[in-house]
Amino acid sequence: MRKNKKGKVYIIGAGPGDAGLITLKGIDCLRAADVVIYDYLVSKDLLKYARSEARLIYAGKQGSAHTLSQWKINDLLVKEAKAGNTVARLKGGDPFIFGRGGEEAEKLAASGVPFEIVPGVTSAIAVPAYAGIPLTHRGLTSTVAFVTGHEDPTKEKSDIDWQALARIGTLVFLMGVKNIGKIVEELTKNGKPPETPAALIRWGTTPRQEILTGTLANISVLAKECKFAPPAILVVGKVVELRDTLNWFEQKPLFGRGIVITRPEKQADDLAQLLINEGANPVHFPTIKIVPPPDWRDLDAAIKNMETYDWLIFTSANGVAFFFERLFAKNKDIRDLKGVKICCIGPATAQQVESKGIRVDLVPEKFISEGILKSFSGINLRGKKILIARAAKARDVLPAGLKKSGARVDVVTAYETVNSGKKKNELETLFKENQVDVITFTSSSTVNNFVKIMGRNFSLPKSVKVACIGPVTEATAKKAGFSVAINQEEYTMEGLVQSLIDYFGRKPAVRKTREK
Repeated sequence: MRKNKKGKVYIIGAGPGDAGLITLKGIDCLRAADVVIYDYLVSKDLLKYARSEARLIYAGKQGSAHTLSQWKINDLLVKEAKAGNTVARLKGGDPFIFGRGGEEAEKLAASGVPFEIVPGVTSAIAVPAYAGIPLTHRGLTSTVAFVTGHEDPTKEKSDIDWQALARIGTLVFLMGVKNIGKIVEELTKNGKPPETPAALIRWGTTPRQEILTGTLANISVLAKECKFAPPAILVVGKVVELRDTLNWFEQKPLFGRGIVITRPEKQADDLAQLLINEGANPVHFPTIKIVPPPDWRDLDAAIKNMETYDWLIFTSANGVAFFFERLFAKNKDIRDLKGVKICCIGPATAQQVESKGIRVDLVPEKFISEGILKSFSGINLRGKKILIARAAKARDVLPAGLKKSGARVDVVTAYETVNSGKKKNELETLFKENQVDVITFTSSSTVNNFVKIMGRNFSLPKSVKVACIGPVTEATAKKAGFSVAINQEEYTMEGLVQSLIDYFGRKPAVRKTREK
């Protein structure tokens, strides 16, 4: 318990699903929190903004399956705040629009706990927007209403004025799938024409987004036929017809494609964001993690004698990170690299070096060891001393080639790649649900550890493609028994994503959209 700190609760709207739709203030509150209590519909990508020492508490409610009841959540917020903690209460959409945030705030107020409300983008407006449905339109309607599709079951009777709703241009029902038959019945009974367009939108604003369109006359039957399940919203009104023209989100070239990222977790964000930008659903399944070497003796000795080297070569961004971490730990800095030329295997690695304020002297045209050797072909290396800081396990092509050119080469271990400890069952579940289109491999170690995790007898479903960065990774994948369908000339994350776009074109992921 923190005696000198007064607790406080931030009730934060996390947005409708797309992690990019949370507000800047919401992110700031997450970063400051000691405890994060989050719901089922909250994007798990938002949890990365929490401090590493923050406690994460899942309080999700999915249908009738409640991890914590609402009154227990209320009590938990009070308890944590009174213990002196800053609490981020992360709720899907906006906390004050059918989110029971008002009830939680009432409990905090009654208990004397300070709180703030951080509004969020409600699914009521964001989900239709991502489906290409504007809720108002000058030529169609100037009125819109938001309605709960799931009233408090303890009420004696409904307080929804169906007669008034039937006269409103656009209606948005949240949590309305289970009661869609009742909703349709009440609207048509009170004067809404049966031919009024209607759309059900499931998992809106995410790459899993599914749309079912129809009319009030048939939407309930279609939903039953398709087994359309929550979480979803229902939009009723002529504006639904604009979807054919304004459907922008699902036109992204990789929309709905499940792309597995096997890179280490801390390095997956850049690739994941590139995929999200193109409409894909990145699936984080790191097969390796990056760790320091068992001892630093070789690297420390090289750093101590840094002035004796002519060239320093980095073959990965990881090598850069660990090298400079150790350089600073030995009470040295970039001034100790004066006179040493630096070569990086590719632009991402070079960017890491340049972020330290150091200019990179050489980046090969092809971002592989052979490319480095080709870049050095016009440089006299005889008698030159070269340091290569790299992973513990790596090909000997580069040091062997440099030695053949007359250079004196020291290879030191800056880091190791080890198995991530991931379990195969979570990926197997996604395979069964047909949620994976591609497995991406960005290095030989990601391939080898994927095989270790999944087992030697594992075989990919025929519909799942394999994509690799570079010929070395591709060769390792083929040796492991995989058929590589996707590769690219530019051995970068951007190049990988472009190769996926080129491969899939604009062919839709058929499992995602159900237009009727």
